Amino acid sequence: MTLRNTVAAELRKLLALPSALIALALGALATLGLAAMSTRSMRSKLDLGDPTALAHTTTMEVGFNLIPAGAIGAIVLGVVAVSSEYTPNGKDVGGGRQILASLTCTPRRGLLLAAKTIVLVLVTAVFAAVTISATIALSQVLLGAHGHPPGEVVAALGPRAAGGVAYWVLIAVIAFAVTVMTRSGIVPLIVFIANTTLVSVTFLLTRLTPLANYLPDVAGAAMVGVFAPTEGMLAPLPGGLVMAAWAAGLLAVAARVFVRRDA
Repeated sequence: MTLRNTVAAELRKLLALPSALIALALGALATLGLAAMSTRSMRSKLDLGDPTALAHTTTMEVGFNLIPAGAIGAIVLGVVAVSSEYTPNGKDVGGGRQILASLTCTPRRGLLLAAKTIVLVLVTAVFAAVTISATIALSQVLLGAHGHPPGEVVAALGPRAAGGVAYWVLIAVIAFAVTVMTRSGIVPLIVFIANTTLVSVTFLLTRLTPLANYLPDVAGAAMVGVFAPTEGMLAPLPGGLVMAAWAAGLLAVAARVFVRRDA
């Protein structure tokens, strides 16, 4: 099979996965829902003249500041794109694994992994662009009279929104690469989601050593710019390049493991 045909086949396969569709739906709804709650709370406080309304964010960034946490959908998508291949089928269909059928159709493992990566990047990029844009628009609409004109919002948040899309894509690729190496979605899901939603171990490490600023999620967060600057924190472009280097490096290791290891 050619790369084009393999990409088309993998795209159909990914979009037919219930777990992938659930990840996309929940990721979008969770991001929009949290943004709506945060924005409504701020609007109520602003209407009442509460001085604490702008204590932690601004009317421009409200909702948008939840973008890093919203990457959970991208993480789950990256994980299930691989873990679904190794999940045993039901006994009524033979109990085998999808990876055997995939390798039968595409014996060239490098081609198969490249196609999966391309599909993941494309789907995540579209998912991120739509969700982040909708989150920004919804937040400004819900602010009512406290909102900003569209042109002002685009000028202020446009580059950072693009950084958010890049962040989601790269974190999905990193989760994908780790899952290829582990051949299981359990460990990657636990580690990545816990680090994103509960206690960010990587951000805590920045208080111990400036080298932690070069960890992928910490470096990439600079592209979104919703965290308070810390000592040694990278600028958006260097941060994005560092995160991209992590993604490329982990993907290279995953490819070598995938090509050399038994299915």
